Amino acid sequence: MFRHRCAIRRRLAGLLAAAVAAVALTAVEPAPRAAHAAACTGTTGVTVVVDFAALGGGVQVACALGDPATGVAALQGAGFTVTGTSRWGLAFVCRINGKPTAATDPCVNTPPATAYWSYWHASGSGAAWSYSTSGASSYNPAPGSVEGWSFGAGAAPSITAP
Repeated sequence: MFRHRCAIRRRLAGLLAAAVAAVALTAVEPAPRAAHAAACTGTTGVTVVVDFAALGGGVQVACALGDPATGVAALQGAGFTVTGTSRWGLAFVCRINGKPTAATDPCVNTPPATAYWSYWHASGSGAAWSYSTSGASSYNPAPGSVEGWSFGAGAAPSITAP
């Protein structure tokens, strides 16, 4: 009986130590880098352009510092909030910064071809926009490049790549 209690206490102590270590590791994990509300300079990151004009807004430009692994990571790293669809997650970007609203599109399935966030690339400042042939969750943008998002029926962002 005494050995059984000691074994249980040792197991509990081991579990407690593992839990404390996990909490400590979580507490020291570095925070994500802050975004800049302007285009990136050189190859310091990926510039992200979001054109809200079709939704009654303007164009916002921000910088995702570093080397984001995907277009979605660049969009989020530049400080934009992203909502995918219920069915496909972030494989289909349905909302950026809450637009369009849930009343306009409940984001259950893929958005309609006349009202979706189209995804674009430019190799750098002043370069022409190219419609993405890859989804934003699988495309890996290079530092120094420009990512574009435009809401509507597939038109490129309304500004030249900054």
